[in-house]
Amino acid sequence: MPSLKDLRTRIASVKATQKITKAMQMVAAAKLRRAQEAAEQARPYAERMEEVIARLGKLLEGRTGAPALVMGTGRDEKHLLIVTTADRGLCGGFNSSIVKLAREHATALMAQGKQVQFMCLGQKGYDSLKYQFQDQILDTRRLGGSKGENFTLARQVGIQLLEMLDSESFDVCTLFYSEFRSIISQIPTTQQLIPVVLPEADDESIRPRAGQAIYEYEPDEDEILNELLPRNIRVQILRAMLENGASEQGARMSAMDSATRNAGEMIDKLTLQYNRARQAIITKELIEIISGAEAV
Repeated sequence: MPSLKDLRTRIASVKATQKITKAMQMVAAAKLRRAQEAAEQARPYAERMEEVIARLGKLLEGRTGAPALVMGTGRDEKHLLIVTTADRGLCGGFNSSIVKLAREHATALMAQGKQVQFMCLGQKGYDSLKYQFQDQILDTRRLGGSKGENFTLARQVGIQLLEMLDSESFDVCTLFYSEFRSIISQIPTTQQLIPVVLPEADDESIRPRAGQAIYEYEPDEDEILNELLPRNIRVQILRAMLENGASEQGARMSAMDSATRNAGEMIDKLTLQYNRARQAIITKELIEIISGAEAV
């Protein structure tokens, strides 16, 4: 049984930990609002951009000389997986859920005889994947702390992807991130970046909705795509990073709240154990005093 000193030390240690987790919860709550607003503001533009690219790509389907960003290289052998996580931990299962999804996808592709390579945006993704896929990780980049730094990183990654596609380093590029829904709900998501996923012929997304204008593209689709496709890559990567930023803060806030409550429960249990041990010692001393007095 631990001594009173050991129990006092343990209680003080848990209280100090509780203060840290409470402070981290409050910091995450303060950052969450800005991160959530940034993610929600990026969604409409990114979704609309993806829809326009899909419609234009549908018009070019079957044509010779279509951009590789739309139709791909014509092969399905080399896969590049971009795994977007956080640089820091202490956010529950946020990082592990994204890495798990990417690992399962990579394992399934390798079982089919495909070549798989990784690009990690966020240190935690690299830390988790390096044990199994060390030789297949091409690049690792740490995330920026502001929206401007994230945009710069997304632009750099977009340029790198275009260079790799020109050199035929990959045939298919897939992006992994966590879509923010709420503080307690972050959904690990897979999005194929290259080639563009074209809608089916009966897909309602390519048909004009009621009251919506019917677009005629001028100049032609090829020139528009040459401008929009590289921008779309940057936009989708930036959107994934912003979604991840909100998801990370939401997951950290939830995890630190649970840790704070667990620390409180542990303090209560240790305090009860301390009081019982102290009472037992006092009772024992009283018995010894009474026994000694009766013996005299």
